Amino acid sequence: MTLTRRKFFRNSVLLSLGATFSQYGCRKRNSEETFHDLDDIMNTEVIDKKLYPNQLIIESVELLRYQNNFLCRVRTMDGAEGISVSNNMQMVSLYPIFINRIQPFFIGKDARDIESLIEEVYVFQSNYKLQSLALWIPVATIEFAILDLLGRSAGKSIGEVIGKINQTEISVYRANNFRGRSAEESIELIQKNVEQSNARALKFKIGGRMSGNKDNPPGRTEALIPLVRKTFGEDMTIYADSNGSYTVDEAVRIGKILEEYAIDFYEEPVPFDWYQETREVANSLTIPIAGGEQEGSLRQFKWLIEKDALQVVQPDIFYFGGMIRSTRVARMAARLGKECTPHISGSGLGYLYMLHFVSTLKIPGPFHEFKGFNTEIPIDCTTSDLSSANGVVKVPSGPGSGINIDPDFIAKLKVVLL
Repeated sequence: MTLTRRKFFRNSVLLSLGATFSQYGCRKRNSEETFHDLDDIMNTEVIDKKLYPNQLIIESVELLRYQNNFLCRVRTMDGAEGISVSNNMQMVSLYPIFINRIQPFFIGKDARDIESLIEEVYVFQSNYKLQSLALWIPVATIEFAILDLLGRSAGKSIGEVIGKINQTEISVYRANNFRGRSAEESIELIQKNVEQSNARALKFKIGGRMSGNKDNPPGRTEALIPLVRKTFGEDMTIYADSNGSYTVDEAVRIGKILEEYAIDFYEEPVPFDWYQETREVANSLTIPIAGGEQEGSLRQFKWLIEKDALQVVQPDIFYFGGMIRSTRVARMAARLGKECTPHISGSGLGYLYMLHFVSTLKIPGPFHEFKGFNTEIPIDCTTSDLSSANGVVKVPSGPGSGINIDPDFIAKLKVVLL
């Protein structure tokens, strides 16, 4: 059952929008080309400093905690303030790094210099040795608070701080993870999740997660792929994520099954740091290959983009160190006509920051990851109800993050000390 009509329709839409290359047509044409201007894109400033004529010297950076919720509060000497909510699931383990290695660096610095500060904190106390989530989640937590501060200072949303608003509403896909259950059990749970969000797209898990070709349970993947398409029909956009489950040969074999059932992208077919192998899989298939959730290096993203190992880039704005670095990845991808569909961390207010980031993308994916809304942190948003109406969420347009956290909740938070 090869659903070529769906692919033809989507390509026609992309061409009508004037995309430089369609995601299905660019692979062979660009696979051996090197675009040297990707280096220029990596070094181009994201934030317009002219919005901030006066210094914003950071007086304090606090990490606050209530139960397993972590907030970062940045204050300047003239009283400006910004707040972010961290990736709570990871900060439970990472807060000593935040306090000892990241927080002290920002004291006394000008918040307007956030782009150069991110580069400098990477070297500070040899923090580059902590490359990956251990470093970049604490950095992203501070960056989001500073972006909130900058937005409130200029009366602009975070999206307007990091770029131009191109989307005010974001269509979402429902992410599902039911490994360990049979295909039949999985499909029932996937249906429930999709119905709750009214999403017109979904992502399901295949393989066994970094498992060296082991399925979980055995036989689940090959039974589930056709079952998902049969259940949701031809018009549903469907993504598959293997979380690095396969070797190249097995990834290609599974990929051809995904192609047969017109799955719309194939995420992390081999382990995330198998860069050349990812490219081999991409060159062997027509289904777009997505990845980048675990990536921590701008230059490695550049390689993956210019070598056409990925057709859909997926920086996680927490795991990758914030929206500024992720914007550079998205701009490199757009230069080659590739979509950016960021991965979203499933705790805290990651979905809120994802909305702001996606609002600025030149070539966003048609749907973006949704894992449900955080209900532990009481917030007020006057410009969006932050709910999924028919699979679409409105981007907040107020200053900064566009939300206000209940002062009574903030009063419960205690400064984290070691």
